[in-house]
Amino acid sequence: MDLASTNILVTLIIGSVVGWLASILMGANGQMGILANIIIGITGSCLGVYVASALGVGAHRAPAAWIVAVLSAVLLIWILPARGVFSRLSSVR
Repeated sequence: MDLASTNILVTLIIGSVVGWLASILMGANGQMGILANIIIGITGSCLGVYVASALGVGAHRAPAAWIVAVLSAVLLIWILPARGVFSRLSSVR
């Protein structure tokens, strides 16, 4: 396994854990699937670290990065249903 595929695998694992933790905190654990957890976790992590860096908050070490990632994923889980994203996805099935 090369470094690029290892990085993708680690990103998917960490994204799914972050998304899962955020869905538990928001009480949406039963409503979201694993794919939604991964997407929310990865997107929330990227946005959270970007915003924290723009604000000058150093979120590069493990505890701070995890906290920022989970909090930004929680924010996404709070915003997306208000915009009707999950209801549109459930009507597609």
